[in-house]
Amino acid sequence: MCGIVGHVGPLNSVNPADTPGSGRSLEVLLDGLSRLEYRGYDSAGIALVRPDGAERLTTVKAAGKLDNLRAALDDAAPAPATAGIGHTRWATHGGPTTENAHPHRAGRLAVVHNGIIENFRALRAEVEAAGRTLKSATDTEVVAHLLDLDFSARLAAAGGVGAVDLDTAAAALVESMRAVTARLEGTFALLAVTELAPGAIVAARRSSPLVIGLGEGENFLGSDVAAFVAFTTRAAEVDDDQVLLLTADAVTVWDADGKVVTPREWEVSWDASAAVKGGYETFMDKEIHDQPTAVADTLLGRVNDRGELVLDEMRIDPSVLRSVDKIIVVACGTAAYAGHVAKYAIEHWCRIPVEIELAHEFRYRDPIVSEKTLTVAISQSGETMDTIQAIRHAREQGSRVLAIVNTYGSTIAREADAVLYTHAGPEVAVASTKAFLAQITACYLLGLYLAQLRGNKWPDEVADYLENLGKMPAKLERLLAEQEDSIRELGAQLADQTSFLFLGRHVGYPVALEGALKLKEVAYVHAEGFAAGELKHGPIALVEDGLPVFVIVPTPRRPVLHDKVISNIQEVRARGARTIVIAEEGDEAVTPFADTVIRIPATPTLMWPLLTVVPLQIFASALAKAKGLDVDQPRNLAKSVTVE
Repeated sequence: MCGIVGHVGPLNSVNPADTPGSGRSLEVLLDGLSRLEYRGYDSAGIALVRPDGAERLTTVKAAGKLDNLRAALDDAAPAPATAGIGHTRWATHGGPTTENAHPHRAGRLAVVHNGIIENFRALRAEVEAAGRTLKSATDTEVVAHLLDLDFSARLAAAGGVGAVDLDTAAAALVESMRAVTARLEGTFALLAVTELAPGAIVAARRSSPLVIGLGEGENFLGSDVAAFVAFTTRAAEVDDDQVLLLTADAVTVWDADGKVVTPREWEVSWDASAAVKGGYETFMDKEIHDQPTAVADTLLGRVNDRGELVLDEMRIDPSVLRSVDKIIVVACGTAAYAGHVAKYAIEHWCRIPVEIELAHEFRYRDPIVSEKTLTVAISQSGETMDTIQAIRHAREQGSRVLAIVNTYGSTIAREADAVLYTHAGPEVAVASTKAFLAQITACYLLGLYLAQLRGNKWPDEVADYLENLGKMPAKLERLLAEQEDSIRELGAQLADQTSFLFLGRHVGYPVALEGALKLKEVAYVHAEGFAAGELKHGPIALVEDGLPVFVIVPTPRRPVLHDKVISNIQEVRARGARTIVIAEEGDEAVTPFADTVIRIPATPTLMWPLLTVVPLQIFASALAKAKGLDVDQPRNLAKSVTVE
């Protein structure tokens, strides 16, 4: 939720074309904010700082999309700036209005903020008692005034505004940030600028994502690397309760004790072109077509010279993993459905019981966790606040944590004992597609790794499973080439329908759940996913004439499962349902009972979800577009949910 961008260029001049980064803060901020639109937002704004002129600190903001901000900037025509901060807001405290949009100004400084300040009411009362008048309903404006009150006191102690140079002002703002954030309860990534230090940004974070971008003669900040990847691929981490000072040629970071620390750097493995549509109408369409590559890249380089599976960052001793007697998967939404698939695979291959927990419920129900429990956290962003809190609770109980994430340097990756990266590249559309397939692939790798380590599978068995996984990208390519057009036509035909059911058994059950979720997310229609056996226990009452029912049919090579689902199709069709059946090539037993059949290449049962979910993704996209909806940025949703 929300997006943050910061940029500092050379201070000596704001115009010379031969000075990289000089005077282009506005350009950088708008580019970064546009790349962060996927996170979800309802207003936007920027603050620009220049070293001279009558108006050295300028803020411009607008409710609605970035086009509204661009229009406001055209009217304001701000001068070139050496530094700036930008923000896209997803409303929490106060509605999505221009007044509540960030940045918030107080005195000589401006602030942007991601997260929630839980004790803001008491702090607001304190600020108002100090004689300040607040213009918004936000928690962030309270922080801005707290910073300015402390900052003003430090300036006065240093001899007043007229006696303070740039370095002294920047140092004072750093100390103010440290003092104020120590009083805040909740989550935050805070960026502050002041007209008294026009070549600097002061920032801090706690449980909300913030990344440094390291450039040549300029430096950047962002909620994630997408904010600055068009300008640099060198990134560095910011840890919890750290404060930093960013200038054009230096980054200084202090830990919670005030000690200077060196942030860990890494190289971003994808460039800005990966975060553009690439000729597709929407990011969701592009990312559906990225899936063969996402699966292939997640599988890449996983086997060592001895033919053994290896993970990215394994900091758990093998003896600990051999003693694990239970696995708990904590995740939310689509990631939780990837965990459901993992349950089938890991229990089958490793004979370890696997529990799937919604992360936001996990720590509130007194879960049974011990040092023999392995907690697996699945998150695309690695910043999902519910999941972060869940893994912290698990670690407090003695559990080791293994993270499956898509974002290097994210909070979950840093706090976990081991990491398995999905290597899916940037996923911009709010509704997850390629991240889901990459997560499932990573779960298979984890299951096979544990089976290898614990001796549940012989090396040749593991190699056989990996060989079948290696065939999946080509099967996905063929599925997209052969089935996409007809699925999109079906989506357009059913655009007026207001309700859908999705049925599946075994690994088809989480696919049904994910198919229903995709339709709800992007098309705003009622959709429910059920385990097919549950149909007769109540949901069949929903079936009426013309109701579209998607059914994921297991391979005929599992005859008991297959025949049961055929019976389910007959049950709903007898009651007037329009049956849309996803079945394996050559499975003619479904034909008499299906109004529409979508054919899938033959695949081992446990790997079936990698293929069967793709038609449901395409259908959701097509139906939403037929309804004239914004597929990439559905209403009320955010890509990275960084609040509980």
